[in-house]
Amino acid sequence: MERKFNNKHKPDFLTLVFIFIIIAFGLVMLTSASSDLAKNKFGSTYYYLNHQIIYGFIPGLFLFLFLSNFSYLNIKKYAAWLLSFNIILLLLVFSPLGVSAGGADRWLNIGGFVFQPSELLKIIFIIYIAAWLSGNEKRKNSFLGGFLPFLIICGVVAFLLIIQPTTSTVAILMATALIIYFASGARISYILATIILGLSLLLAVSYFTPYRWQRIMSFVDPNQNVLGASYHIQQALIAIGSGNIFGVGYGQSTTKINYLPEPIGDSIFAVIAEELGFVGSLALILCFLILITRIFLLAKKTNDQFGQLLLIGFGSIIGIQAIVNIGAISGILPLTGMPLPFISYGGSSLAVFMGISGIIINISKNN
Repeated sequence: MERKFNNKHKPDFLTLVFIFIIIAFGLVMLTSASSDLAKNKFGSTYYYLNHQIIYGFIPGLFLFLFLSNFSYLNIKKYAAWLLSFNIILLLLVFSPLGVSAGGADRWLNIGGFVFQPSELLKIIFIIYIAAWLSGNEKRKNSFLGGFLPFLIICGVVAFLLIIQPTTSTVAILMATALIIYFASGARISYILATIILGLSLLLAVSYFTPYRWQRIMSFVDPNQNVLGASYHIQQALIAIGSGNIFGVGYGQSTTKINYLPEPIGDSIFAVIAEELGFVGSLALILCFLILITRIFLLAKKTNDQFGQLLLIGFGSIIGIQAIVNIGAISGILPLTGMPLPFISYGGSSLAVFMGISGIIINISKNN
């Protein structure tokens, strides 16, 4: 029997504070990172900031308020329907409603509203996996009743993302699903088998698609082809190195103007490091660390398994995506094109992570 909750608790204050500190910081840094680009391209210094607020923050705030007050236990009932709906959206990117950019088919244009179904999947897939595993021992320990269906579900989702293509989203979502699977009490042998299979398939896909393989090779040897595949990481490292301890000053980055690719997207951390230095970069990393730690502590205190798995999944995807972005732009990991959660430009991404935050706050109120 499912538990019934009455919202008697206040939301977790520390989690709420750090969510909005990071969001506010992101909007402030986006203003700086995008100002020259926006002025040169659109004649308005605040074009990208306005776009982020209108298409990201405002829809995200509605999602946050709705999901923080709509009982998360009711979401569980619709998990399968939500995933089916998201899969349809993923297929529609290849229809006339789809929008292509940079050789990728990741966007949908419905009534003038453009968004990425793969970003929405970050919240819906976690909801589905948590709902599918909670309260069902057979799905944790049975090969035919649990492990095989888990692989099939992950395989279908991964395939739809690979063909868009968005490899980094595949890696992050599958890693998050695996963490949820492990946290649910699944056998270690199943976890290890999934890791080996997943890494093997990811390596094979990368090897047979030249642009993915070039990214891996440029990571192995950043000094090869510095004007080609390695150009992005070279400029990012120059920007980070230029910041030293305290940075060159807010709004004073020079690499963001003509040199650094994607300064408002996956390279925004390099702009932060250049303008605010090691101190500013470390402060942002600590904010993420505190937020993620707090989410996991909430999971530990949550008695409902569905809520617990949701928190573990949401904390994991925020943490993994932040690590992948910061690690890639710092030269520690291969470049992926993955945005920094709450910070990088992209309305779909910001709105989804604010929706995730709403469910986190919802669970904190009910446990």
